[in-house]
Amino acid sequence: MDRSRLIRLREAMAQKQVDAFLVWHGPNRRYVTGFRGSAGYALVTDRERILFTDFRYVSQANDQAEGFTVIKLAAKAMETVAESVRKLGIRRLGIESQHLTIAQFEGIREALGELEYVPMTDVIEKLRNVKDAHEIACLERGATIAEAAFAETLEWIRPGVTERRIAAELEYRMRLSGADCGAYPFIVASGERSALPHGSASDKEIGKDEFVTLDFGANVDGYLSDITRTVFVGTPSERHRELYAIVLEANLAALNGLRPGLNGREGDALARDVIAASGYGEYFGHGLGHGIGLEIHEQLRLSTNSEAILLEPGNVLTVEPGIYIPGFGGVRIEDDVLITEDGIRLLNSSSKQLMVL
Repeated sequence: MDRSRLIRLREAMAQKQVDAFLVWHGPNRRYVTGFRGSAGYALVTDRERILFTDFRYVSQANDQAEGFTVIKLAAKAMETVAESVRKLGIRRLGIESQHLTIAQFEGIREALGELEYVPMTDVIEKLRNVKDAHEIACLERGATIAEAAFAETLEWIRPGVTERRIAAELEYRMRLSGADCGAYPFIVASGERSALPHGSASDKEIGKDEFVTLDFGANVDGYLSDITRTVFVGTPSERHRELYAIVLEANLAALNGLRPGLNGREGDALARDVIAASGYGEYFGHGLGHGIGLEIHEQLRLSTNSEAILLEPGNVLTVEPGIYIPGFGGVRIEDDVLITEDGIRLLNSSSKQLMVL
């Protein structure tokens, strides 16, 4: 784990004037500790760093959470945490309020007592927005693996093959190439279903003369790539070609214009203005992109209502304009990009010209 993460976290804690921060959310726990297990809590003070986990993960935690004291959780997990809180004299505790249910918070308060609980909403998420070299390498490798699997799967995209089979082939080939697994349940949506932005792969068979939209990514060391390509099976009509050309123009306009200092609304407008000018603005209903990393949708957003956070070097996010026409079909073209000092660097490289199969 990059030690600077802990330094930056403690700086954020000092600004909030908390004695300690209880890290609950799995991706945040991994980011702070390096521990890859699925259960546990991290407790960070200005001097101490403790990782609590159950008996299944104690050895793994000792191997992965460098510099952390690993404590095995008792049957009543929060009682173990409470013991350390009392020993350390913690009075003002930061919590990840956006990740806790009411029941979970009540459990914390019952075990730890009447401390002062301070919401630390999005504190670690903001740190995660800027990727280090290892994170960027994982995301780039994930994109490379995903696109290689896509190229190998193209032969399966033909009339009579189900969307579900195509999704299975994609993930199988990613795993063979070194991915831990797929980044999320893949979208394979054909014909009229391609107008569903999140049309999960179904038992529908690919037909003739229709779009097929594939949204896919690879998990590499916990980091998730996210790519979309739309292909055509059969002979595209003028309208099919027109829609594809508009979305491609919007994608390229965004890639050419993104740079540090833009806010999410300005970034979104780079592509949205192209689609709106072509008369299809009402058919582009989602934001242009989102941050990716340990989660497939991270804090960064390129959207019409995202003005608070400015893009900066080290951000990694998607660029995914689309047009979705109910009863006809849809097109989305999605790339993964790294914001650099003077623009962007694409993390994937597959062709975006319309593929006619």
